[in-house]
Amino acid sequence: MMADSPRAAADIELPEDPAPAPVVHYAEQALLGALLLVPERLKTIGLLEPEHFANTAHSALFAAMCTVSPPAPEVHRTSPVWPNQLLAAAQPQARALTAAYLHLLISVCPTDAHAPAYAQMVRSGHARRALRQHAGVLAQAARTPGPDPAGVVLARADQLAVYLDELATAFPSHPGSMPRTPPAPEPAAETSTEAEDQERMLLATATAHPEELPRMRWLHESDFTVPAHAALFACLTTLARRGTPVDPITLLWEAQQRGLLHEGFGPAEFLDLVSHPAGAPEHWGQKILQRALLSQAASVAARIEALTANQATSVHQLATGSRRALAALSSTRARWHQATSDPVEKTPVPQPTASRTPPVRSPTPRAGPVAPTPARHSR
Repeated sequence: MMADSPRAAADIELPEDPAPAPVVHYAEQALLGALLLVPERLKTIGLLEPEHFANTAHSALFAAMCTVSPPAPEVHRTSPVWPNQLLAAAQPQARALTAAYLHLLISVCPTDAHAPAYAQMVRSGHARRALRQHAGVLAQAARTPGPDPAGVVLARADQLAVYLDELATAFPSHPGSMPRTPPAPEPAAETSTEAEDQERMLLATATAHPEELPRMRWLHESDFTVPAHAALFACLTTLARRGTPVDPITLLWEAQQRGLLHEGFGPAEFLDLVSHPAGAPEHWGQKILQRALLSQAASVAARIEALTANQATSVHQLATGSRRALAALSSTRARWHQATSDPVEKTPVPQPTASRTPPVRSPTPRAGPVAPTPARHSR
């Protein structure tokens, strides 16, 4: 039995140490302690809402402070009326809140005079969490597309842009406002069987209908997930721009000149790739561009989440870096609108018919010197 005891002791799973509380947790405690000590400080902390607190108990306690009228200063100095009223109002929403914890909040507050600074820290913590939530919503929309994936993603991007404007206004700039956090690495393009099939169909249909290519300037090589497909699309656009005849053979020759043929992808494989068109090039091009738009939105969300993970980055730095990340979506967004907008139909100018042709009039004589009138002979 004694020999087995070390092994038995090793098999016992000890509880892991809880994760350390973030710095904003101590700012929330200090602020609530200051307000418990001096309720009049509520008038000096600026705009603050219960949802700005990360801790549920702290949020419930602050909500009670906003609804329960504090006692007169002389009563507050001599009686614990204020803490007791707050505890009774907050406990239904936070049952773990106790009188002992309220005393702890008072004891950890360095000074109640710094309540405005603590409140600004609480607002900063909430702004960081809200920005990360916006990025998560954008990433979710990009990864789980619905009936209108591009429309949903762009709507989420607009909501994120509005929130960034709010942050820039609420948190002014300061020296060193550029984010110090390096951007997250760009994720590799996710290939799938569906994406590869769509790119193959585009190459085949564009080879069969090259006259459509000039109207598809909104599609770029970077939108493709397979590099070989992007290179073949570049061959197609080059031939169309030159005015060279486009068919499977001329495209095969261009691909050979660019060194795209290799073992495993020779002339036979190439001709099989582009010889089975179905549908219209614009249809497949929009599918590819939409996939690129969603992929870029997911990349933007990942970069913003990386910024918010660095606690040393200020809120204004977060707003600046997030705006730069979101700007990367603007070009693809403009191309998407160009691809999906209806072409402007020009109204033909009505040609005048023979019956409506106005009569030809002799030109009006120009002004000039008055012709001399011959003098009359007097009788």
